[in-house]
Order: sequence, then structure tokens, then C-alpha cells
Amino acid sequence: MNEDAALAEFAGKLGHEFTRPELLRQALTHSSATQGSRLSSNERLEFVGDRVLGLLIAEWLVERFPTEREGDIGKRHSALISAEALAGIAERLDLAAALKMPPRYQQQGFRTWVNILSDALEAVLGAIYLDAGLEAARIFVRREWAGLVEEHRKPPLPAKSRLQEWTLGRGLGLPTYTLTSSEGPAHSPVFRVTVAAAGREAEGVGATKRAAEQAAAEAWLAGLKGA
Repeated sequence: MNEDAALAEFAGKLGHEFTRPELLRQALTHSSATQGSRLSSNERLEFVGDRVLGLLIAEWLVERFPTEREGDIGKRHSALISAEALAGIAERLDLAAALKMPPRYQQQGFRTWVNILSDALEAVLGAIYLDAGLEAARIFVRREWAGLVEEHRKPPLPAKSRLQEWTLGRGLGLPTYTLTSSEGPAHSPVFRVTVAAAGREAEGVGATKRAAEQAAAEAWLAGLKGA
């Protein structure tokens, strides 16, 4: 499938018809595909989309959970705007197929990295907002995030918090996190972290050290379930 066809197919999944289709094209242009100037990449649209998403999710959560305290709403908010949540939505929309990147990046699997997908989805949201305003962005967010908002009856705890509660509740002390490697280009770094707790280790990978720690904790907890 050529670039224009992939773009058109992806646009059809958004539920929004762009009056300025160049915004969507820019939202799907990774910085590695630009010719020198990063201003033509999706970075500025990502900046806008990040702010729009934070506002719309906060608005929605206050409406949906009117009896919850600020701290609990904050936990929900953090989970819903996390790179992992966004990447999951991007995968469902098959955003990677429409993302413009050099062939060498695609061959190395860069298009499926969590941070690249999540950034691109934020850029798409930013493009929708700039094209048609807040209501169009709200419609998109409420459709695509609906399942995640309803997924947890109680505010979700991050994996690191859940692991810490498990170990402290059994008198096993705090888990320890060790950065084992940091690699990749400056605009798309990859961190690997190992967590040790209760005599067992697990590894996590992420676009930031914090994300890698969360992934490691999630992997450790997953191992616990399978034990």
C-alpha cells in the first residue's frame, strides 16, 4: 500500500473529515522522515494534543466519577494518558501503517515502539483540535478511550505501587530497580530496567526510565500470577 492510500485508510478510521488534510499528514510524519527541519514533523502537534488530551480526560473523569476525591481521579487520569494506554489505542487504529518514517526505521520495528505510537496519536488529536476545535477532539477521545475509562471500577494503581504494596504487606521490604541499559537514538531512547523483589527478578523496557520501571514491575506481577 502506498503512502497516500495508507493515509486515506487511516483517516477513515478517525470519524473526522479534515478540512485541512495537511494537518493529518504532518501528524503522521515522524521527525526521522523530515529533511533537516523538525518543524515539519509531528512534534508540535504532539505538544498540542498532549494538552488537549489531559484537559478532555480530566473533564470526563470529573463528570463520570462525581463522588471520587482528587487523588483517585488523578490515578485514573495518569493511567488514561499514559504512553501504554495511547499506544494500545494507536495499535487498534493501525496507526503504524500510516506513519511516515524512513525504511531503515521501519525495518528495525521503530514504528511499533510505544513512545512513537503514543506521540503520534497525540499529534493526531492535536491535528483534529486545530482542524475543527475542542468538540471534534472530544468526540474522538470519548469514542476511543471509552473502554479504558470503564475498565476499572476502582482507581487503578500503577504497577510499581502494586508491587510495593505486595512486598511491604509481606514484610519483604522495598523492590529494587536497576537500570541495565540505555540505547537508541536521542529522539527515541530505549531504557531497560530490572526489578528485584522477594528473590525474583523481571525486566521492563520503556521510552523513559520511569516507564521501564513500570514495565518491569508489571512483568514481575505477571510472573506472580503464573506461579
